[in-house]
Amino acid sequence: MQTPPMNDAHIRSALKRKLAHCYGHDPETLVVEELGLGHGASRVDLAVVNARLHGFELKSDRDRLDRLPRQCAAYNAVFDRVTLVVGPRHVDRAVQIIPEWWGVELAQLNAASAIEFTTAREPLENRALDPLSIAKLLWREEALGVLIELGQARGLFSKPRAYIHSRLAEVCEIQLLQFRVRDRLRNRGDWRSQERPK
Repeated sequence: MQTPPMNDAHIRSALKRKLAHCYGHDPETLVVEELGLGHGASRVDLAVVNARLHGFELKSDRDRLDRLPRQCAAYNAVFDRVTLVVGPRHVDRAVQIIPEWWGVELAQLNAASAIEFTTAREPLENRALDPLSIAKLLWREEALGVLIELGQARGLFSKPRAYIHSRLAEVCEIQLLQFRVRDRLRNRGDWRSQERPK
């Protein structure tokens, strides 16, 4: 009897177990599901937040690849590293779509019908980050808090979030911005809260 193809839930569950094994005892690492980018315009399946921001996009054999080019553009703007986790059906075509610096993990069923991951390509460092996109990872009050710490918040307390994010990207050197954003994400108390657009 033929085994049905893996779906996103199967791969996600297996990848979460792998990441928990790698980082579960590291208090400086946070694994986030469905991290929103660009105020929720796009969401990466899993993100690891520690000394760098590493996104994982899952494409099972049941998925389609039509959204992948748009996802690439969104992920390229914010992640230090990105890994595509893909089933055998799509691996050849997907590798033609993604940037060369993305990593590739092949997800396959073993003889015991458990998912195993094989590294087809290691991820490299992203050299084309976008400061504004990184700033938009923060909620309005978080971004405002960073500006307060930098002494750059004067006149911004009543401004909409778009203005605050633009100001943060303008005044904060990118390495410091990355550090502050990762710190805020790791220490965010309630990930289910959705700030109101302002």
